[in-house]
Amino acid sequence: MLVLLLNLAFFVAFMLLLGRLSSQGLTLSRQVLTGLLFGVAAGFTMQLFYDVTTIARTLEWVNVVGSGYVRLLQMIVIPLVLVSIMGAVARLHNAATLGKISLLTIGTLLFTTAIAALIGVGVTYAFGLSADGLVQGARELARAEQLEAQVANVANLSLPQLLVSFVPRNPFADMTGASPTSIIGVVIFAVFLGLAALQLLKDSPEQGKRVIAGIEALQALVMRLVRLVMKLTPYGVMALMTKVVAGSNVQDVLSLAAFLVASYVAIAIMFLVHGLLLTLVGINARRFFQKIWPVLAFAFTSRSSAATIPLNVQAQSQKLGVPASIANFSASFGATIGQNGCAGIYPAMLAVMIAPTLGIEVLDPLWLATLVGVITLASFGVAGVGGGATFAALIVLPIMGLPVALAALLISIEPLIDMARTALNVSGSMTAGSITSKLMGQTDEAVFARDEQPEAASPAMG
Repeated sequence: MLVLLLNLAFFVAFMLLLGRLSSQGLTLSRQVLTGLLFGVAAGFTMQLFYDVTTIARTLEWVNVVGSGYVRLLQMIVIPLVLVSIMGAVARLHNAATLGKISLLTIGTLLFTTAIAALIGVGVTYAFGLSADGLVQGARELARAEQLEAQVANVANLSLPQLLVSFVPRNPFADMTGASPTSIIGVVIFAVFLGLAALQLLKDSPEQGKRVIAGIEALQALVMRLVRLVMKLTPYGVMALMTKVVAGSNVQDVLSLAAFLVASYVAIAIMFLVHGLLLTLVGINARRFFQKIWPVLAFAFTSRSSAATIPLNVQAQSQKLGVPASIANFSASFGATIGQNGCAGIYPAMLAVMIAPTLGIEVLDPLWLATLVGVITLASFGVAGVGGGATFAALIVLPIMGLPVALAALLISIEPLIDMARTALNVSGSMTAGSITSKLMGQTDEAVFARDEQPEAASPAMG
């Protein structure tokens, strides 16, 4: 008990120091970086001096801060998506603009996912990774049985059925996050509410104005709520990073080091692709990544694209100069469609590792084109939470005639890879939003060029 109390006192001291530094007018970016470094230091110290049992007991309490912050973000995701998209549509005054935003955003997400799949194939082949020789322990065997039980339900879902599943039958159920595609259901419901408000404005201007005024008031309220929660980001990142570092098993990492390194190489290459695409449309990629990296840091530590939506929207609209309508669409769609890391790179790597064991030639053009096409289409509806990559693999591998057991063998290092995959997913959604905004000529260049201000002096949201 004494050791536990000392550990918690050590962690609280870090938090108090972080709070003191934050009160001195640091920008949010520097606060997040400081919190991340504190988390690494705290986790590494636990690894050095304490046994597994003591670390686990300590992390239970540290997790109150980390998971508590993630839950707060999850709490505001649905209200933010619903109100923001409803307001964005109601202010468009042009349904054609809505269609163009959706087409460009989703098109960019799917295009980058196809590129991510090709990168996953290329890196896996270059590293010579194979499913042969991987050892199954008790945990892996149990996981394999669980995946085999799930695969029948997932594999039997055809593409038309998947598309129909996006249409909300009960929007209130979707608001509870009842399914992996709940976010898309809420987006569709919000779009129709916004279009209804536009129609009401035409048919009955007085009533329409009152409805739109009410939507704007709700949006202002929700954005103030987002701002309150965002102030806790450095503490949440610190707690989450402490858990990641302290809870990592060195032996597990070493045993699958080649796959871990190959995954990070593929993810790094895809980040470069994002930068190249941004540059091609006239966006300064270096400045783009400088502005969004606090959001990527949270995505990295939380492993949740959906929980990152509030930070994603705020960064796009207030740092990148992307209009609220486009920012909300790209952040919401990007949490469930075209996830470059989870739905693009990961299933491609697994497929390439398994294929040679079944006598399949990986570089066969027809097989390769089929794999990329399946991955791109299957990226619709991948859950924006931890485990979304496994869900994507459950769809892709059976369609390609490949067993899913390999996903179970990688369970021990999944969290370490999933962190980087999630950051890439979020980067992809923000890249799609920025490209869409630039191509439509709606980017506020003054906002994009503006240096970040200290948190205490930043403008109010909404």
